[in-house]
Amino acid sequence: MASSRHVLGLLGVVLAFAHRHFPLVMLGLVAIFFLVSKRKASVYLLDFNCYRPPDSFRLPKCMFQEHLFLDEKVDQKSKAFLSKIFEKAGFSEETSIPPSITELPIKKSLSSALEEAETVIFSVVHGLLRKNNVSPRSIDILICNSTMFCPTPSLTAMVVNKFGMRSNIQSYNLSGMGCSAGVVSVGLAQDLLRVHKNSLALIISTEILNMNWYKGKNTSMLITNCLFRMGSAALLMSSRDQDKKAAKYELQHLVRTTRAHDDQSYACVYQDVDSEDEIGVSISKSIVNVAGDALKANVASLGPLVLPYTEQCRYAWSIIKRKLGTRRKTEIYVPNFRRAFEHFCIHAGGKSVIDAIGKNLKLGEEALEASKMTLYKFGNTSASSIWYELAYIEAKGRVKVGDRIWQIALGSGFKCNSAVWRCINHAGSQGAEVWEGKMEADGVDAPQI
Repeated sequence: MASSRHVLGLLGVVLAFAHRHFPLVMLGLVAIFFLVSKRKASVYLLDFNCYRPPDSFRLPKCMFQEHLFLDEKVDQKSKAFLSKIFEKAGFSEETSIPPSITELPIKKSLSSALEEAETVIFSVVHGLLRKNNVSPRSIDILICNSTMFCPTPSLTAMVVNKFGMRSNIQSYNLSGMGCSAGVVSVGLAQDLLRVHKNSLALIISTEILNMNWYKGKNTSMLITNCLFRMGSAALLMSSRDQDKKAAKYELQHLVRTTRAHDDQSYACVYQDVDSEDEIGVSISKSIVNVAGDALKANVASLGPLVLPYTEQCRYAWSIIKRKLGTRRKTEIYVPNFRRAFEHFCIHAGGKSVIDAIGKNLKLGEEALEASKMTLYKFGNTSASSIWYELAYIEAKGRVKVGDRIWQIALGSGFKCNSAVWRCINHAGSQGAEVWEGKMEADGVDAPQI
């Protein structure tokens, strides 16, 4: 009884205060409502799925050498150069290309490119939706990125038509964004999901090889034939509160950096025509240095968001010592990013790029393992490579609740984009499907390439 009287007395005081100060109370309620409504919605990654080409699509080294030998358009000097590049590319015998490119002569056509697009995109989307029991009509936002292949109707229209999605779906098709387009798509999805709360987004990252397989003599353009391979990834992102319990990851940060204002960076990866009017993409010898500059600029923006204060202070102190000290060659302290992240997914653009990033960030072989294994088993799958890497880490059973993952994507422009995820629920080993039978035996996780 005493407690009841106490509660009633307290309620009476509150009501009396509200009656006497009604405008003040209403102002407070409006302020609370405004702050709650303006709170940024959390964005979750429910799941993702990577395309696994059938064994019949494999491009063994001997087949590449044979095709190169039989290609009359390529001179002997270029053939020797490409053979050397391919041997040092860090590929296994299991990387894949579409069957149309393995034919002699190569069958480059719009119909073959569309067939390739349908094969990789429909496969990953169907597998992702089926695995998560999601109806295509529940998708609110659809984003597809493909740098070099942009048909009409668009690739997103092709997906809407195939899966019978709603007529009011918001669809976006990104092209020309390079290998960093996957993180660009995630950033676009994040912005849209926060504006359109309680929505579900489907993102597709792919690259279609057929129409972009170079058939000329320019060695800087022929390099792309040695590096790029067949691949695709699809992911489900959500801003629905009810999906938090089912989601594997929550998006923490996304930082984009472009160096397009610099002429060398802009021309580093460039689509052009050669002297015989063959279209190709040239890759400059300066790509490693350009990538390093873009990475430094990106890290400068990301570091304050993720690094512990002790690491930031040590970095700042090293700069002060260099500016004020008598010794000019005082080294700038490189922060220990292992204190900010448990896992790293570095774009598998090539062995030299992976090694250069690892050296600049002072990462060990374990941190580079997922990137090197993806390059070794699947090749450079462009924007989807960072998802093959995360799938590898999951397949190894290394992702624990609370772990932070740093995805680093590099692409033409030149761009360096970062996405930071935090594992919020048990990720399991769901990435094992695409990696089944492809992981090395225990103790041989990363090839010495």
